[in-house]
Amino acid sequence: MNVFDSTQFVNLSTYSACRNLEGEIVTVLDSMHDARGLKLISSYSRALPRNSIHELIATEEGIKRPGDEVNVIAYLGFFEVTQGSCLVVGEKLSIGGLYIGRILGFDVAHEPNHMNIVIGVEKRKTGRELSLKVGLKVIFEKSE
Repeated sequence: MNVFDSTQFVNLSTYSACRNLEGEIVTVLDSMHDARGLKLISSYSRALPRNSIHELIATEEGIKRPGDEVNVIAYLGFFEVTQGSCLVVGEKLSIGGLYIGRILGFDVAHEPNHMNIVIGVEKRKTGRELSLKVGLKVIFEKSE
């Protein structure tokens, strides 16, 4: 069992099958902060409809859970959902075929405009540093 396997209300194996959520980068970001104060909501899942736009943020702070605060971040970019689905903490994110990391949680400070999806990474880099480009394919997939 890993850190993402259980929640306060359900076991993450409850999400036994889910299609991949897919999207496309629409904005590449190039900024970092060491005291951002993102508040991860307590929910372990979020449904994202097609055509919605959301922000991707990376952190190397280590294991964080829904309900925690995240401060050390790098902005990756915004993406538009091309195939909606349900995202679950622990799912893997790849952009343009490059593995980025796993979902740690969701911050809703900017809703209803967009949601921040916080990704755990080994070493934080901005979207520009990762050579992300507008139009690259975004894929979230269930962890094995």
